[in-house]
Amino acid sequence: MSRRTSLFATVLVLLAACGAPADVRTDAGAGTGAGIVSPDSALLEEVTGSPPEDVPSALERIDDPALPDPLVDESEVISGGPPPDGIPPIDTPRFVPAADVNWLTPDEPVLAPAIGETARAYPVRIMIWHEIVNDSIDGRPVVVTYCPLCNSALAFDRRLGDRVLTFGTSGLLYRSDLVMYDRQTESLFSQIEGRAIAGVLAGAELERIPVQTVTWAQWQQANPDGWVLSRETGVSRDYGANPYTGYDSPDGSPFLFEGEPDPRLPAMQRVAGLGSAEDPVAVPLADVVEGGVVELIVGGGPVVVWAVEGLRSPLDEQRVHQGRPVGATGAFDPVVDGNHLRFSRDGDHFVDAGTGSRWNVLGQAVDGPLAGTRLEPVEHLDTFWFAWAAFHPATRIADLG
Repeated sequence: MSRRTSLFATVLVLLAACGAPADVRTDAGAGTGAGIVSPDSALLEEVTGSPPEDVPSALERIDDPALPDPLVDESEVISGGPPPDGIPPIDTPRFVPAADVNWLTPDEPVLAPAIGETARAYPVRIMIWHEIVNDSIDGRPVVVTYCPLCNSALAFDRRLGDRVLTFGTSGLLYRSDLVMYDRQTESLFSQIEGRAIAGVLAGAELERIPVQTVTWAQWQQANPDGWVLSRETGVSRDYGANPYTGYDSPDGSPFLFEGEPDPRLPAMQRVAGLGSAEDPVAVPLADVVEGGVVELIVGGGPVVVWAVEGLRSPLDEQRVHQGRPVGATGAFDPVVDGNHLRFSRDGDHFVDAGTGSRWNVLGQAVDGPLAGTRLEPVEHLDTFWFAWAAFHPATRIADLG
């Protein structure tokens, strides 16, 4: 089956799943606790949002004359196949203690937002079917998102002025990226940009929360007392299956992407994207995995980007845990208490030359004089080159030679 045929089949699978019965979950073929639902899952915090507002809806009509002009070419905002919320967001997320999870494999990806006294992990095997989790962490309203077509994981604060937003999947794509909508005003939000591109909130930007994609083993080792998003989502999905089989192909092309990808790198090459619109930079992931550590100046300040092998692509094989290894990254401010640390990779950890302390991929010093110290995370995005360049056309490519 060709990649294009496979992706067309994906749309059919997602459309068929829209009508699946509630309160059933499967994990067939995962090989670890398939079909088991933990009785210990918990609703950690109530998820709330402001009331819906009686305003014109960009979700219903992006060019409604009663709305501000869209901030993007509306012809680039296209249907991805499923209807609004046909890919159902998770609005009442339940969690299980990390110690009770036996259905994740060591090298498969989880999303790790840098927020909360007690860490939470969002397995990509669940996110790939839902794309949005409306959550609250330590009383802070947040939304955790994942777009499979761009392999982009981002988290945001759901507060916008006096509003507390909740988000759904619009069924639309902009430059192949997830378009979210808020249920309060039905404005449309570009996931990668984190801003409203149409509707009464057009131009409003969400506050971004740094998030890493790391292996389950890496996260669990660092957070043995943490919480993991449960498979108790209220809908039936084959968690563990990859509905985008074959999409993550280094010589492939993006799906439902209008225009020509930036030719400086192969469209589907993985990069770590850093910096704002003033100084965007792309770091080829393979180069970081090979070298271990890269230090850059981004936006006038130092940033250390590091990577370790092992993390598997969720968008490659039919089962998420069987994808090819691609590597897990982190990006951090290397200055601690006024001291600029210099790092090198040592196995699956990193060592700073000044103190000899050892650090994990999440930026935590696990032993040595600085044990217990955490590096300040820097916002970065692990994604495909076509997506980063489409939203940051002025980006430079880091010269690691």
